Amino acid sequence: MLKTRICQITTKNSNFRSIILLNSAPALKNQWRSRSSIAATTDINNGEANIANSQTEWEQAKPFEEMPKMSGFQFLKNFLPGGKYSKLDTSQLMLALKEDLGPIGRLKISPGQPYAVFTHNPQDFEMALRNEGIWPVRPGSEALFYHRNVHRADVFQGVEGLIGTQGEKWGTFRSTVNPVLMQPKNVRLYFQKMSQVNKEFMERIRQIRDPQTLEVPDTFEEEMNRWTLESVSVVALDKQLGLISENRDNPTAKRMFQALTDFFNYSLEIEFKPSIWKYYKTKTFKNLMKSLDEITDITRDFVEEAIVRLEEERKMGVPEKPDSEKSVLEKLIKIDKKIAMVMAMDMLMAGVDTTSTTFTGLLLCLAKNPEKQEKLREEVRKLLPHKDSEFNEAVFKNMPYLRACIKESLRVYPLAIGNAREPVNDVVLSGYRVPKGTRVSMISTSLLNDDNHYPRAKEFLPERWLRPSKETDGTAECPHALKASSPFIYLPFGFGSRSCIGRRIVEMELELGIARLIRNFQVEFNYPTENAFKSLLINVPNIPLKFKFTDIKD
Repeated sequence: MLKTRICQITTKNSNFRSIILLNSAPALKNQWRSRSSIAATTDINNGEANIANSQTEWEQAKPFEEMPKMSGFQFLKNFLPGGKYSKLDTSQLMLALKEDLGPIGRLKISPGQPYAVFTHNPQDFEMALRNEGIWPVRPGSEALFYHRNVHRADVFQGVEGLIGTQGEKWGTFRSTVNPVLMQPKNVRLYFQKMSQVNKEFMERIRQIRDPQTLEVPDTFEEEMNRWTLESVSVVALDKQLGLISENRDNPTAKRMFQALTDFFNYSLEIEFKPSIWKYYKTKTFKNLMKSLDEITDITRDFVEEAIVRLEEERKMGVPEKPDSEKSVLEKLIKIDKKIAMVMAMDMLMAGVDTTSTTFTGLLLCLAKNPEKQEKLREEVRKLLPHKDSEFNEAVFKNMPYLRACIKESLRVYPLAIGNAREPVNDVVLSGYRVPKGTRVSMISTSLLNDDNHYPRAKEFLPERWLRPSKETDGTAECPHALKASSPFIYLPFGFGSRSCIGRRIVEMELELGIARLIRNFQVEFNYPTENAFKSLLINVPNIPLKFKFTDIKD
């Protein structure tokens, strides 16, 4: 008799259950077909009902014109010297707009542009993201697209990458690079190379810390940026640049650091503040183009150097590696050299400051919560019995507390103010009709630290990201009691098909880096952490990072 296997699936947010019978007796299979037909009919009916409900909701909603608004002239006026927005960073600006317009409002960032919607409602987040379409439009980065599509069209020749591109062109590029960058086996190739970078970083900390106080100097942020760029370069450029130790004075690296810093600063002025660059090329816009020129030229040189290196190896008879051992850059070069260059550029632009900020936030959380740091160290000891032990990939897969610490630090110190989309359908947001194609900015930064959305929101509680333990004696609070009011509040890597393509690389970089650091040092920060970050295009450190690193004895 054939055995019956039953797989029961329960969706997270409903009571719907589906029972699938596999390898069953024929009678059971026929019953399943019959039930499937009923289920299909039910789904069609439900779909029709949802459409009808959506239509009714749209008809009952308030017109878009009734949503609280701020004109382009009013917005510009508030940015003039002495204006209420003139000295605010991006996060502060979003809170000021919430104060002026309420939890949802519309404004014109620049005169002549259509109204954009800003919402602080998680239900709106879900509605906008559920209607993003197959090629999600993420507003912003228009100046970057201009740089690649117009200013330096001679270099990019229609291959503009992922950051500023939209529509089918974005979809084609993403589908080309996805198999290379999103497969775990491709990322795991860098396990040992990143481990070596991390060991160099540990030695650098020992070199620069004060012998008496054990504190690193005010310039520690630069050291973290060097570590991050070195780690990203291992993947993006298939080489170590030596930025942490032997090539510290490399002028090209210094140019890259400065160009990346300038890119974020000037992009803030262009993307979030009133600007007329589309009509008149302002000084800020020209400076942004210069910074992008620098990044483009440096990255192109690195990629071309890698291409020459690989070609020389081929001419010398070096056997071609099997696909399973080829680097990300090698695989992309094999697809298309132009795609390889642009993707490397995107990884460098999106992967240095972002990772440094996340790493800083995580260190601050662990330094201010020594009991959590010690709990993490206990887990890391199983992975690294000795300070200089090599990572064991098999063991590393089971590091729940380490990953929970990273997730919680991104909640406490988010990287950005939120997400943005242009829905492909008409949607109702907070009771207002919002026509399709309207820019919708979903501001989550204040919700992440709000007790109404996260119980005990002001506390650093990695436990909220863990599954309930079987060993719990009943006295500890169940992690599920600490969960968010909506899963759409916390989206540090974005959502859907437009989520961060480098997520696996960044997560591995952070996990390896923090594991090695916590295994080597007790981390302290004996200074206030108010205003630890300032919000530009992303959040960046705003205080001297004088961490104290005390060697762990065993």
